[in-house]
Amino acid sequence: MHASQGRSAGLGLALASAFAFGGSGVAAKPLIEAGLDPLHVVWLRVAGAALVMLPVAWRHRDLVRRKPALLVGFGLLAVAGVQAFYFASISRIPVGVALLVEYLAPALVLGWVRFVQRRQVTRAAALGVVLAVGGLACVVQVWSGLSFDFIGLLLALAAACCQVGYFVLSDQGSDESEPADPLGVIAYGLLIGALVLTVIARPWGMDWSLLGGTADMNGSEVAAWLLLGWIVLIATVVAYVTGVVSVRRLSPQVAGVVACLEAVIATVLAWVLLGEHLAAPQIVGGAVVLLGAFIAQSATPKAAVPEPVAGSAPAGSAERETELSAARTAP
Repeated sequence: MHASQGRSAGLGLALASAFAFGGSGVAAKPLIEAGLDPLHVVWLRVAGAALVMLPVAWRHRDLVRRKPALLVGFGLLAVAGVQAFYFASISRIPVGVALLVEYLAPALVLGWVRFVQRRQVTRAAALGVVLAVGGLACVVQVWSGLSFDFIGLLLALAAACCQVGYFVLSDQGSDESEPADPLGVIAYGLLIGALVLTVIARPWGMDWSLLGGTADMNGSEVAAWLLLGWIVLIATVVAYVTGVVSVRRLSPQVAGVVACLEAVIATVLAWVLLGEHLAAPQIVGGAVVLLGAFIAQSATPKAAVPEPVAGSAPAGSAERETELSAARTAP
């Protein structure tokens, strides 16, 4: 009874996390179109979330001594890199397309495993890569000569590459007797990301008056501070926390399925709230991308399997990697 209730609660939290993450681009794009630089929006998001997560960082302050490299890598790639490239990409291409491109990350992780770590991958994982790449070709409509903004696509791909770095880092120390607590890693990742983005974005040059105005959301005027509040509190803090809590109540496979809903939610929200309509081939391609990403993610062996067969993360780390990946910086 308690196990069933815990699983139901986990599914509810996972859905809430996917919805929260999926709404980040929809809230950010009107701010960018209102005149805010994408890097400034990223800085506001990360810095605001870092302030909220300060008590968590203080509680896990021992991580600074135990895992400095992990925290720095997480802050640079999973926070600063993913967010900056993703927000820059949605300033040039539709939100749904940018997020679907980012879902190439599991396939790219397999490339890391196969060609950098020189380990064999399963046929199912290879099939996932083929499906993801083929689906992406439909999303960007390669038959029309890449009608999408090429720079926007490169920025979205860069966000996917940063997610690869995150997946690789997430396995660091997962088999230790005292592994790093995911919430602590997230808190310090936000703090480090905020520091890095402060240097890059230089927020002192931002037009702060824009935050007191409104932004256009498909013909409707919405207060800029309300959109920013959603991005910081809901799409970042709530999304991360619910993601971590939910994955501890679910299996890695179930968590992976629910995580894939983030792209669906983002695409639907962008369609309804921003008027970003996708063509039928793009919708089909998006579904294939998500299917390929899920197959690639789920083709990971159990911890007890010593063979070098890999899916989306190094062997022996499926459970712990998923704990962290549920709180990814997927937008």
